[in-house]
Amino acid sequence: LIYSIATMPLEASKNRMASQKPDAVTGKLPYTGTIQTLRTVSANEGFMALYNGFLPYYMRCGGHTVSMFIIVQMLRDYYKSMQ
Repeated sequence: LIYSIATMPLEASKNRMASQKPDAVTGKLPYTGTIQTLRTVSANEGFMALYNGFLPYYMRCGGHTVSMFIIVQMLRDYYKSMQ
């Protein structure tokens, strides 16, 4: 949970930068970097906009974390049995 809460704004920033389109008039991209994206989104849409899609992100990260702990434990047990 803590991992998801801490990294969700960065994930949202990355996704916005990856899917941005140039402005039709100026041709400039709206986001130029991670910090600038975080600031722009927070100012224009509110800080909580960075947490849109939190539940699917949490499920993905949580599932990955749990499966990694299980696999690491299985590998440790296997290694100990081989000695």
